[in-house]
Amino acid sequence: MKVIEIHQFPCLADNYGFLVHDAEAGVTAAIDTPDAGAILAALEERGWTLTHVLNTHHHADHAGGNLELKRRTRCRIVGPRADAARIPGIDVEVGDGDAFELGLHRVEVFDTPGHTRGHIAYFLPEDGAAFVGDTLFSLGCGRLFEGTPAQMWSSLQKIMSWPERTRIYCAHEYTQANGRFALTVEPGNRALAERVADVARLRSKGEPTVPTTLALEKATNPFLRPTSRDLQRTIGMLGESEVEVFAKTRALKDAF
Repeated sequence: MKVIEIHQFPCLADNYGFLVHDAEAGVTAAIDTPDAGAILAALEERGWTLTHVLNTHHHADHAGGNLELKRRTRCRIVGPRADAARIPGIDVEVGDGDAFELGLHRVEVFDTPGHTRGHIAYFLPEDGAAFVGDTLFSLGCGRLFEGTPAQMWSSLQKIMSWPERTRIYCAHEYTQANGRFALTVEPGNRALAERVADVARLRSKGEPTVPTTLALEKATNPFLRPTSRDLQRTIGMLGESEVEVFAKTRALKDAF
């Protein structure tokens, strides 16, 4: 059986760094580059050599270490075709429907605009893992800096089409704050209340809440639940369309 190893470590104030390693093929990819120093330290600790960077979007806490890592390791940088001009050092441009091999593992690319106009996600179907950048968070979703609610809802629907067992590696540790908001818009969701309590226990011990699973997000993340009657009623959007309910939920979060 082909085995891929995922090493997760903290970066900056609340980012996570991820190294994806295929020992058999001798390939290691960094998912985004929030902090080149932290990534190089993690590589040295594991005894791995960086061969690729897979960027989700252009923000500095995701692509800011690209050039330093490329200079130090000669890695190949893969990033969104729709935003290639803003990805430092990009070598390979990819977009919706593309797929490539990372060592012996298939990686499928999904355009997920909304947070930025050129955001993408990387899905490894055989490994049951996905790296979603700032599109989906544990109990949350990315702020709409460059996209519309309709674009972001379409992006989230793509993610929701993956198998529910998929492990979701999002880029920030925002779960506890997201949970506080989630309870205000879907107070009758028992699974959500239980999860918020679990998150509090994890964070009190300094443990991460990432990765999450798609099944857990579907059950508790308000941004994936615009069909919830409890949520619709609470925010005054009973019977409205999914995208309208999503847009109102996002606007409430922005003001929370």
